[in-house]
Amino acid sequence: MKTKNPKQVNKLKIKIFADGAEKTGMLEMAGKPFIQGLTTNPTLMRKAGISDYKSFAHEILGLIRDKPISFEVFSDEFSEMERQAMEIASWGDNVYVKLPITNTRREPLHPLIRKLAARKVKLNVTALMTLEQVKGTVDALDPAVHSYISVFAGRIADTGRDPIPLMADSLKAMKGNPKAELIWASPRELLNIFQADEIGCHIITVTNDILKKLDMVGYDLGEYSLDTVKMFYRDGQAAGFRL
Repeated sequence: MKTKNPKQVNKLKIKIFADGAEKTGMLEMAGKPFIQGLTTNPTLMRKAGISDYKSFAHEILGLIRDKPISFEVFSDEFSEMERQAMEIASWGDNVYVKLPITNTRREPLHPLIRKLAARKVKLNVTALMTLEQVKGTVDALDPAVHSYISVFAGRIADTGRDPIPLMADSLKAMKGNPKAELIWASPRELLNIFQADEIGCHIITVTNDILKKLDMVGYDLGEYSLDTVKMFYRDGQAAGFRL
């Protein structure tokens, strides 16, 4: 590929976490030096056909020991969330427990976040989409314990809003907790990695489909244009179209 001043991935300051729940893909990504962590969630696990949550998690953790991995609770009741969180936290030192910012009744999880953080559980508070949620989470976390705050920038963009101002404001709100890292969650395209890096976001979670596009970074646009023309031509020929 011809390149013109490409911004290479190894020059990025942001950490790239692989987001998925398929064993083969997780192991493949974990083996890449530029992948610094992994995340998953119940939705991804269901799509991957996983039926035994605990067995799957232990299998993955037996193979990936040197990078942080986030596993999420799946209850809607605070007491059961707490029990699940303590169980998940016991699985390994590299485990972060994902907690949604509210339950399905819109009840904020800040009291539970505060309780678990006080017990030194490493948390990944997820599904945040407002600055108020970020500020409340920062206040609930223990500044002596490593944690992640996952703001779903991709879903914010899905509503027609630019997520960058919120992400920048979130970073400012988190300055008082140096052990908390902001995650740009649910990216929609490769460009989001560079946008997140530019504003100083700590982490971005990326699916395998987007990660596969990393080879295109810096690719000459004239060559890319020609590739596209050739694709249209090949497909037209293969389809046997006639006029």
